[in-house]
Amino acid sequence: MKDQVSFFTNDIPRPLPDRMRPQTIDEVVGQQHLLGEGKVLRRIIEKDLVSSMIFWGPPGVGKTTLAGVIAHQTKAKFINFSAVTSGIKEIRTVMQQADDNRMFGEKTIVFVDEIHRFNKAQQDAFLPFVEKGSIILIGATTENPSFEVNGALLSRCKVFVLKALTEEDITILLRRALNDPNGLGDQKVEADDDVLRLIAAFANGDARTALSTLEMAVLNGETEDDITKVTVETVEQCTSRKSLLYDKTGEEHYNLISALHKSMRNSDPDAAVYWLARMLEAGEDPIYIARRVTRFASEDVGLADPKALELAVAAYQACHLIGMPECSVHLTQAVIYLSLAPKSNAMEKAYLTARSDAINMLAEPVPLNIRNGVTKLMRDEGYGKGYIYAHDTEEKIADMQCLPETLAGREYYQPTTQGLEYKFKDRLEKIKAWREEHKKK
Repeated sequence: MKDQVSFFTNDIPRPLPDRMRPQTIDEVVGQQHLLGEGKVLRRIIEKDLVSSMIFWGPPGVGKTTLAGVIAHQTKAKFINFSAVTSGIKEIRTVMQQADDNRMFGEKTIVFVDEIHRFNKAQQDAFLPFVEKGSIILIGATTENPSFEVNGALLSRCKVFVLKALTEEDITILLRRALNDPNGLGDQKVEADDDVLRLIAAFANGDARTALSTLEMAVLNGETEDDITKVTVETVEQCTSRKSLLYDKTGEEHYNLISALHKSMRNSDPDAAVYWLARMLEAGEDPIYIARRVTRFASEDVGLADPKALELAVAAYQACHLIGMPECSVHLTQAVIYLSLAPKSNAMEKAYLTARSDAINMLAEPVPLNIRNGVTKLMRDEGYGKGYIYAHDTEEKIADMQCLPETLAGREYYQPTTQGLEYKFKDRLEKIKAWREEHKKK
């Protein structure tokens, strides 16, 4: 399974991402939830106690890099296996080799990149060897292993979820590449903070994309007196994108999401789609936008159009499943629908009012009639006494107080007449009228 080597191999410069690939845990940027001091994956690697595992995360976050770190630090034989080019025959050959190694007391780690590309039969071929300990399997996947990895195989592997790198993480990598002799340190390259931030934003959490973009920008930079200067304009030309730079944790980030939210609230689909495009093309995480859109569906539309929330959740799921750039159209559909939907903020007002009472009146006791009297002692104390099962009544409504005594009569939900919410308003008014009439009897 070794790569072929020719006499000319050393004459071909390796790509910058390959030259900058970390060799030790301390060189890895990001994934501190797994690799920080005292974290589980770091301890496993440092103590050479590696067991079968799967790395799940988006492209360019370090799945293959971590496998390489393990290869450098473990005492086991390490075999790199590609799910793209290998079939069952190759799997069985490697597994037999691992079985032989085991007879001589040697561990074998098999790293399978893009393990989700293996079909069930190919994945099954690994199973008996994982079960009897002939190999330690490390798989890498960008897809949810719950759906893409054989259940029996998955149950024998620990899944580690790798997160997309932040712009700060990627900026650190870019600076390191500019200074490291293995990277561009032997060249005199000038690139200011705006340039690195633009590349980091364009990379959208992918270190490989960031380093490749930097390398291309340096090759296309202006050289004078042996100094290569990389400008924002150079990066824009290399990425075929205009500069949409904004700090995803800073003011412009909040300005744009506010613009989207308020454009939808004002029923302006054209403005809403523009602000959506501004964020996506600047490298904003579509999942973040989808979460805010889902919030909007209840905060600003609510029961005026109950389908709004269904569509927003569907868009969120689409973003999670397929990512950018494909999910841009799903977000556009949701944004336009919500912009044109009738508006009601009754949901948010109801919760905020109830929240205020809940915070200021934390000790209000639950009325005895709606407490659950599960023991004789509790029933003797009055738990459940006076409870009326609404389904047993003709109107399906019980004349029963459910709020604490001090809040009796408090009204939180104030329905509007917008869209379909007038139906809920009419229903609520009828319920209140029935209760009022029932009290008079």
